[in-house]
Amino acid sequence: MHKQDVTIYDVAREAKVSMATVSRVVNGNNNVRKETRDRVMEVIKRLHYQPNAVAQGLASKRTTTVGLIVPDLTNLYFAELSKGIDDIAVLYKYNIIISSVENRLMKEDAVIQGLLNKQVDGVIYMSNKLSEEAAEAFKRTDTPVVLAGTVSDNLEFPSVNIDYKKADTEALNLLLNDGKKKLALVVGDKEAPINRDHRIPAFEKFVADNELEGCEIFDNIKDYSDGYNLYPELAKKGINGAIVTKDVSSVGLLNSTLDRGAKVPEDFEIVTASATQIASVVRPALTTIKQPLYDLGAVAMRMLTKLMNDEGLEDKHIVLPYELIKKQSTLNK
Repeated sequence: MHKQDVTIYDVAREAKVSMATVSRVVNGNNNVRKETRDRVMEVIKRLHYQPNAVAQGLASKRTTTVGLIVPDLTNLYFAELSKGIDDIAVLYKYNIIISSVENRLMKEDAVIQGLLNKQVDGVIYMSNKLSEEAAEAFKRTDTPVVLAGTVSDNLEFPSVNIDYKKADTEALNLLLNDGKKKLALVVGDKEAPINRDHRIPAFEKFVADNELEGCEIFDNIKDYSDGYNLYPELAKKGINGAIVTKDVSSVGLLNSTLDRGAKVPEDFEIVTASATQIASVVRPALTTIKQPLYDLGAVAMRMLTKLMNDEGLEDKHIVLPYELIKKQSTLNK
């Protein structure tokens, strides 16, 4: 008999017990005599029986499976964040089902509902923002949800982030101290809560407090080509220092600056805000607001395990420390 052909019926027949007894043994129910439990476990081992997670869930109402929702599987930011989630999931013996909501024909709520239909015990949601569709879908379920690296207007859902206002202000101070007074904040979606409620207000306050002129916010800069095509406009306006929220856009801006004969960091300085591997492999290496991506994922998963076990959370919204790592794209005076 092949391993994949072995069913709970086969185990019950070999062990001379009911399928309900096998199910109780598999699910750790103590209401089984030791002699019977040992016999069932011996058969399970001998037949190489592997219980189906969903089938177990029907009995225990748990599948030991967690759903992970990401906007883009190719984005290094989310890939590195996912590593922390996966390590903690393995530690607590949870399996992960990954669903991507980017470039889908289905609406996001349909993607989420499809994941919930798989009877996951909990969900970790990773994105630049929690969409209204996603929020409504999560409100319709009792399944625990944790937001990882996601800023939301809705404080109902537990979350893990860094202090984006403080981090950007520290980076702006670095640029100003290096003598750069015409500054830019370069973001993707201007209306995403992380930008609208954190980064943009921090930038505007810093500019006002330091009485700077000619500073500007640029939005809809989402990929390498967007960053590459942006530099001529920045140069035309005399901007000589920028915080860029996406590493891939930062690299585009860096290469465009160098291709047009400007020197980095003497003529133009860049601070990137995601701290994926790409920020350190380019040359000159990018000064970065280093988010603890692994820890963001690990803490989010640990929070989810507590919710799934009805343990409750001491703090629903955790803010982790960041670092401003000075490298070659700033003068670092």
